Amino acid sequence: MKYTQLGRTGLKVSRLVLGTMNFGPQTDEADSHAIMDAALAAGVNFVDTANVYGWGENKGRTEEIIGSWFAQGGGRREKTVLATKVYGSMSREADTWPNEDKLSALNIRRAVDASLKRLGTDHIDVYQFHHIDRSTPFEEIWQAIDVLIQQGKILYAASSNFPGYKIAQANEAAARRGMVGLVSEQCLYNLFERRAEMEVLPAAQEYGLGVIPWSPLHGGLLGGVLKKQEEGGRRASGRAADVLADPAARGRIQAYEDLLEKHGLAPGEVGLAWLLTRPQVTGPIVGPRTAEQLEGALRAVELELSEELLTALDEIFPGPGPSPEAFAW
Repeated sequence: MKYTQLGRTGLKVSRLVLGTMNFGPQTDEADSHAIMDAALAAGVNFVDTANVYGWGENKGRTEEIIGSWFAQGGGRREKTVLATKVYGSMSREADTWPNEDKLSALNIRRAVDASLKRLGTDHIDVYQFHHIDRSTPFEEIWQAIDVLIQQGKILYAASSNFPGYKIAQANEAAARRGMVGLVSEQCLYNLFERRAEMEVLPAAQEYGLGVIPWSPLHGGLLGGVLKKQEEGGRRASGRAADVLADPAARGRIQAYEDLLEKHGLAPGEVGLAWLLTRPQVTGPIVGPRTAEQLEGALRAVELELSEELLTALDEIFPGPGPSPEAFAW
């Protein structure tokens, strides 16, 4: 495994981030533990989750599965850089009771204590804001975070799904308090979906944030979906199915798969390896449902992409161009 520092911090993390959203809803506890053990054995030390994972009536279940894995000992917690998130409602009722969601100081305080209990640990390494809160000023948010840092409950704060201007607002507000501010941004970013290059990545670079792409294969779209369908495998669903309904987009995916077949490369591995070539990217989040899927992701870390191949990928999936020149003069 290769490692890098998380943004401008001294924290060293693996170039792959183990995503856990499938743990509970799609992968049972025993298999989830096996995947985490395999990832740790391979050197993956960065684990990402969220308080709402488990979804529906099982919100918090994913954190509980991670907590029971930590409880097995063997240095599991000590070797892991643990990231979780706060924002979504944890209410299991039809209507959210006031102050059970978003980023008020009250909800942050309650949410972090609940996550710590489910995770069975005394601190969270990277505490991420899962979304922007238009109703709560950053001065309040940072005051709450400052208290948690002083209490030793969290070490770093980070964002997820923030636009560039909110990254700037957050870090300027933190600077006024003499705080480190956001250390990473977790966003939708992959070969097919490159809009983050317009504002989010430039803001991350300017403020020294590491970028952690989620859905690095765009819901399986970049994992050889067309060939798998031809061979009778699992059909595309969700985001990937929506894209394939567009003939032009489907043509680009076919060109992508044809290009990589010519080079003898696995589409999913190339999709991850491409992200690892991008400036500011700390590591993509991989969310394996099985140990076999994890093995494929691990191979991407060692994959070197030629300049010829990178150019060809840009021709199939052109990015927006430099900011602001892409939309200005």
